[in-house]
Order: sequence, then C-alpha cells, then structure tokens
Amino acid sequence: MYNDFAYLYDELINDVDYKKWVDYYFSIFQRYGINPQLGLDLGCGTGNMTTELCRRNVEMTGIDLSEDMLMVAREKSEGMDILYLNQDMCSFELYGTVDFIISSLDCMNYITDKRDLLKVMKLANNYLNPGGLFVFDINTRHKLENVIGNNTFILENDSVFCSWQNEYDKRRRICDFYLTFFCENDGVYTRFDEHHCERAYEIEEIKNLVEASGMRLLKVYDNLSFDKPVKNSERVFFVAQEQGKRV
Repeated sequence: MYNDFAYLYDELINDVDYKKWVDYYFSIFQRYGINPQLGLDLGCGTGNMTTELCRRNVEMTGIDLSEDMLMVAREKSEGMDILYLNQDMCSFELYGTVDFIISSLDCMNYITDKRDLLKVMKLANNYLNPGGLFVFDINTRHKLENVIGNNTFILENDSVFCSWQNEYDKRRRICDFYLTFFCENDGVYTRFDEHHCERAYEIEEIKNLVEASGMRLLKVYDNLSFDKPVKNSERVFFVAQEQGKRV
C-alpha cells in the first residue's frame, strides 16, 4: 500500500488543514504541561505534519513503512532538521527518547491486529521521556461502517482520476479500500490499483490497550476539540502519557 499513490497523495488528499492539526497538538501539549523539543511522527506519510512541527522549532523524526511516501517527504523537507526512518510502526527503533509522539490521520486503524497495536503502544511508552505524551486519532466504527463502508467516492483533478470503493465487514470490523487510479500523461492514461484496509476499534478497546502498555490514558476527545466524543463522532483523539509523571 502507498506505492504509486504516494506520489499523488498530496494532490488528491488536499482537504487536510495541517496547520490547524498542529495548532491542536500544541494546545494539547500546553494543557498537559509539555514543552516540546523532540518529537516523533509515527506513520508520517509524505511529511506534511512532520514539516509543520519542524517549522515550530521541534526537532522531528518521521517513521513510515512506505519508501515511496518517505521519498516524497524527504524532497519536501530538504534543508530541514528532520530524520526520516523507513520502519514498521509495530517494531520501530529510535536513537533516544522524545517529548511526544503523534500518529495522525487514522494510522492506528491500519494496524488490524490488536496484538500489533499493543506493540506500538509499548514502544511509544518506551521511547517517551518521563511524562511525555502519545497523541493519536482513529476513525470511529461509526465512520468506517456507516460513512465510508460500502460506499464509492471519486477523487479527480485535471490529470488524475481515482475510484475509491469500500467494503465493510461487520463481523471482522474491517473496512477494505479498493482504489483504482488513471493518470494522464501526454494524452495517455496509465492505470494502477491499490488495496488498503482499516480496522474499527471501540474507545474502550483502545483504553485497555493503552493501560496494558504501561501508559496512562489522560483523555479522549472529539475531532480537533476538547469535547467528549458522541455517538456519531467520526474521528476521536486519544492522549496517553508515559507513567513517569502524573497530571
């Protein structure tokens, strides 16, 4: 996944306000007493969040499994103090600890086995400084089942057409994304296909995994706010803390 799509990602997924997201992260850091100097963007993709954090004087590391995504990220952040590592989130390694870890835009949903998700949580706890924060979001079951699942979406511009078909399996709580791209170059169209999948997790499941990892779950918030999630929330944020400090 995220092979050829990596080079079209920013062009097609252009409705994310990265500055607004980073503003939100900083409001969380301030609320919980973190003065961020070192950070990790876990599942950094093409580096949009990573570069925005770096612009705010945070020394950043970005980790992603897709070499193609990282190639785009490196080109975008040339001359910036960012270390990009091609690693699996479930077994990542750092050279030292950091003040915070973020994982944005439902990266955690891509981990479809709870045992693997627990590995990520334990690694996050291991690489956080005392009292450091792990802030991540998920697509809710409501969104995957009722908004995205079993629907088809079209993404297109002057040179790219993408058909995005989705199937949600209620028993497995897995949403499969089938993407078909047609890219135009000098009047000739090239087709390629990618398959992605996300798992729907309940808030209580995530809470249990955070606690099992040794971290403390501080809060769960509705999308980019400090409100409690509601029944039809589509995205929720989790704020977990390394146990060296209590807030």
